[in-house]
Amino acid sequence: MHATSPNQAQPDEPLWVLTGPTACGKTAVALALAERLRGTRPLEIISIDSALIYREMDIGTAKPTAEELAQVPHHLIDIVDPLERYSAARFVADATEAIAGIRSRGGTPLLVGGTMLYLKALLEGMDDMPTIPPEVRAELDARMKAQGSEALHTELQQVDPVTAARLAPGDTQRIQRALEVFHGTGLPLSHFHRKQADAPPRVSAMLVSLEPADRAWLHRRVALRFEQMMAAGFVEEVQRLRARGDLDADLPSIRCVGYRQVWEALDAGLDLGNPKVLAKLTELGSAATRQLAKRQVTWLRGMPDRHVLACDDGRDAQALAEAACGFFTAPA
Repeated sequence: MHATSPNQAQPDEPLWVLTGPTACGKTAVALALAERLRGTRPLEIISIDSALIYREMDIGTAKPTAEELAQVPHHLIDIVDPLERYSAARFVADATEAIAGIRSRGGTPLLVGGTMLYLKALLEGMDDMPTIPPEVRAELDARMKAQGSEALHTELQQVDPVTAARLAPGDTQRIQRALEVFHGTGLPLSHFHRKQADAPPRVSAMLVSLEPADRAWLHRRVALRFEQMMAAGFVEEVQRLRARGDLDADLPSIRCVGYRQVWEALDAGLDLGNPKVLAKLTELGSAATRQLAKRQVTWLRGMPDRHVLACDDGRDAQALAEAACGFFTAPA
């Protein structure tokens, strides 16, 4: 029988999770961490990102480059077509399979990303949700198109204030889902969410979260990244998706932050060759991204066991990876 190396991952050890709001530098830190542990504890990265799952959507999702993907094995990136709908339940199944495969190879899974709904589902399990009659879904779909998300968010505040409080007025997909549950069952969505405050997580995890102390630092990062995406051909990427002819603005893929704003601008026939129009679109995309980051931080503050690393204190990716490694490898 071979002795177990102290660096080798154990089947029952807590999952390593590197999270944080969008644009905080998670990819760079994850790659630096993998490089630091190369040869002693091989890492494989599992993406926790509801946008990176889509093929043909590279620029607007800030997908890791081919060079970055080649540095360390990655999972759950480019796994579905933009026409498909992907759920938290499917993520849990896919991530669980990937975790088992990595551990069977003697590696350590490192989950990286900021889709908090996916992370919560993986760690705490899925709630038993009711089946919604198709006619209810069709009615809410029509109302969303006719009235818009802000009007339906106002309605949600009346019938399910708990859920409304955690959803942004522009979060069309989740607002509609919450109202579907209410109109389909007579009960608010929050009724079906299990009380997790005192319950142990279904899956044990060590969470390290990159969070800025200064919100303005993150806002500057968001603005710069969106400008870089626009310069890299983001509008052309969306135009290629539109040219397929089988995608529309109601699909979850096109509702992704940034894609929605560019798609709507193209629907409106705006002249995106006009620098002023392009600048306005860039600001709209940046604002939507800032709102996403704000929601992510709110989720994170509800995870009291996370270890916070200030990502705006001047440390580079290598230094942050060194600090994260200290948390991940500390004796239990």
